[in-house]
Amino acid sequence: MVTLNRIYTRTGDQGQTRLATGESVSKASLRVETYGAVDETNACIGLVRVHTSGSELDPVLARIQNELFDLGADLSTPIAPDEVEGRALRIIDSQVDRLEAEIDRFNGDLSDLTSFVLPGGTPAAASLHLVRTVSRRAERWAVRLVEAGEVVNPAALKYLNRLSDLMFVASRWANDRGAGDVLWKSGATR
Repeated sequence: MVTLNRIYTRTGDQGQTRLATGESVSKASLRVETYGAVDETNACIGLVRVHTSGSELDPVLARIQNELFDLGADLSTPIAPDEVEGRALRIIDSQVDRLEAEIDRFNGDLSDLTSFVLPGGTPAAASLHLVRTVSRRAERWAVRLVEAGEVVNPAALKYLNRLSDLMFVASRWANDRGAGDVLWKSGATR
């Protein structure tokens, strides 16, 4: 259980923050940028849910919001060489598998794609496209973190990759199962 009695601490006034381990780092560090982008993704899902209340999609999005907090905890806790499994909150492969099952479930209802899809259509679909792009940014930050030599939970990287795929499929599903998709017309404005 987390208890937050005081919202401001003044400890970040000099541009530093603490990871879950207590280590002090710059607020501009790759790790903080990465879990910050995950937090942005979560906030965007909150906006989507204004438009999905009562739909089959809403409980999926609610669960994902909770999982994104788990992902933020995972990313804010660097993996120690001697880490004991189960001590730190980590994304696990079964969470990735569930995203894949949901991609397949929602994609099964969709019409075939005949072109690239432009962000738009219903408010829910347009908002889901925003989630898709923000989650892709979080994924790019996670890849940068790995490329900088940091150890990142492989399931966390897979989760971010599948999440953006699910948001694409969900956006089409929210556009009347793809019938309301706004399709790209190559060269149409020349």
